[in-house]
Amino acid sequence: MGVVIGTLIRRFIFFGFTAFLLAVAVGLYAVGWALSRPVQTTIGAAPSSLEAEALAFSSQSGSTIHGWLSRAPARRGAVLLLPGVRANRLSMVRRAEFLRQAGYSTLLIDFQGTGESDGAAITFGWRERFDVLAAVKYLKTQSSNQQVGVIGVSLGGAATLLATPPLEVDAAVFEAVYPSIDRAVVNRLSMRVGPLASLAAPLLLLQMRPGLGIGASELRPADHIAKLHCPVLIVAGTLDRHTTVEDTQVLSDAAAQPKDLWLIPGAAHVDSLEFAGEDYRRRISTFFERTLASAAERNQN
Repeated sequence: MGVVIGTLIRRFIFFGFTAFLLAVAVGLYAVGWALSRPVQTTIGAAPSSLEAEALAFSSQSGSTIHGWLSRAPARRGAVLLLPGVRANRLSMVRRAEFLRQAGYSTLLIDFQGTGESDGAAITFGWRERFDVLAAVKYLKTQSSNQQVGVIGVSLGGAATLLATPPLEVDAAVFEAVYPSIDRAVVNRLSMRVGPLASLAAPLLLLQMRPGLGIGASELRPADHIAKLHCPVLIVAGTLDRHTTVEDTQVLSDAAAQPKDLWLIPGAAHVDSLEFAGEDYRRRISTFFERTLASAAERNQN
């Protein structure tokens, strides 16, 4: 009798453990699908404050990229505004408004798989890097002598850094950009499952190759930032648990000079402009004044 009970207990434990692993696998698959699924929506007309024209251009990502081009009366340069993961050009409107007032034209786009741009999946900067290349090329066709800057938030910054060949731009701002996808995944899982994150992260990352055609080793923006030969400003919040201060320091340490680091006290993983307000406008304006506007004025003289 004891042997039978022991056998039943072992079977119960085995099947219970198997069911647990299956549930974990299904749960992680669901998380991976939710993070990478496209989020397309109708955007509509641009705000009147931007006086922007709607445009579309093709990208090697396989998508037709949709966006708005706002031409500032003053020719102090142009800034490409790149939204974060699962966001679209609407999240960049307030940046475009204050930059226009400061004399900079702006290009706001929807990455492939978001907004009005078609796409099968969000790839955390991998396919989106082609959208950045296409957008910079489009801006430069508008004026061959125009100074071009970039503000890339989260995925937008990662896509900028992953672009190959490296972008030929004159200044770049990176806000809450992950240094490597494995660190980004561990951070997000730690917020939900605590110490189990280190065990769950590899299982989630394993989905990337069959699901998206890329591996974690290919999503390491910190390995590319030194190839960007222009002044950079790296921005993050001191309380950001998605992209931690340590993560931001890794990105900053890897960047070549000239570079600046701005850690916003008390900010979590939030919109830096919404949180810091006038301080954000002042710092970004000062950065572009030094890197874009002064170069544009030298070219005109």
